[in-house]
Amino acid sequence: MSKKVLTDRGLKALKPRQDGKPRDVMDSVVGGLGVRVMGAAGAPVRTFILVGRFPGSSNPTRRALGRYGELTLEAARDKARHWLALIRKGIDPIVAEDRERQAELRRRENNFAAVAEEFIRRALPGQRKAAIVEREIRREFIDRWGSRPITDITKYDVVAVLDEAVERDAQYQAHNLLGHVRRLFNWAIGRGVYGIESSPCDRMKPKDVIGRKALRSRVLNDDELRALWRAADRMGYPFGPLYRLLMLTGQRKSEVSDARWPEFDLAKKLWTIPAERMKADAAHVVPLTDETIAILKSLPTFKKGEHLFSTTFGVKPVSGFSKAKARLDRTMLRTWRALGRVAGADRRGKTFEDWVIHDIRRTVRTGLSALPVPDLVRELVIAHAKAGMHKVYDQYAYLDEKRRALELWAQRLRGIVEPAPSNVVRLMARA
Repeated sequence: MSKKVLTDRGLKALKPRQDGKPRDVMDSVVGGLGVRVMGAAGAPVRTFILVGRFPGSSNPTRRALGRYGELTLEAARDKARHWLALIRKGIDPIVAEDRERQAELRRRENNFAAVAEEFIRRALPGQRKAAIVEREIRREFIDRWGSRPITDITKYDVVAVLDEAVERDAQYQAHNLLGHVRRLFNWAIGRGVYGIESSPCDRMKPKDVIGRKALRSRVLNDDELRALWRAADRMGYPFGPLYRLLMLTGQRKSEVSDARWPEFDLAKKLWTIPAERMKADAAHVVPLTDETIAILKSLPTFKKGEHLFSTTFGVKPVSGFSKAKARLDRTMLRTWRALGRVAGADRRGKTFEDWVIHDIRRTVRTGLSALPVPDLVRELVIAHAKAGMHKVYDQYAYLDEKRRALELWAQRLRGIVEPAPSNVVRLMARA
């Protein structure tokens, strides 16, 4: 066998032997590496080979590394060096490659979605707030990382999800999301069958990546509520009526945005939010006021899906709240300034304090406190659990009381967003 420094130019010039026997040319750069040329003169086949004493064999043998063209010369040299290093350790390269191939298959089978589904199936049943945890894992993590091997998820990936939550003013949710994904990774490591040995959440402190939890007390004043109501009207479907329902009902954003038509009984004027969509894992019944029903009747219905607010014909609930909130803020600011000019206040160049969607819920709850509504009923309207022994012994639904509370709030809200003209004088009836 001849020996020379193999080059791409030389490899392309190599021709098969005329007698049909294999022609081997060895490389003088990497010991044991060579190329075998076979086939017809017009269609030669050049295959890289490695000659060595492989584990289990007492004599040197020849093994194929791959065809030239499919494998470059430099790649063939790297592969030959790797195989020679394995041989020196007593490892058969073919066996090692098969193990690596099987490990890669297992790694791909253990993608994030598969492991997360196992976590949901095995770890969540019977747990408090299991439905909420499942929903947030699916929406925030499986939708993003589903097809990726779980071992490929990095700290950067986790922080990116948390940063997005903070940027959309959902700091509390960011803390919850970190807790969910940390628990999922720790569970997967504990199971020991998914090929993951460390968590991307290790040494990740919530206060460092998210910030400290700060209790918010922001409520919208009457001018802001008026601007919000009118700005929502200008936005149109799906976000406009969604924001108005938040203002009328005081329910959480996800409870409204993920609502489905089967939850509503317009004849009985009731909306029953199922337990799996509630934070307290218990069904919540919301009495519907005339204003709320009017909004519901104005919504489109779809044949493909049942979601009230959707850009996919009802198949999936609406998303993209960050962009919608930014658009709402711009529209609301213009409306707020215009209302100020009508009222005689010069607001040019002025703005209002930043607010988040959850502040609407706090505003409704605060507004209920200004109305003749018992404190227990105020809390039940927004689905806060009964305190103390009331939760055990008081099983009364308070539907009529909640209906009266929401009607009073709708009346109060109507007076704010559609105030009577200042030149109207109310006439007092004579005694």
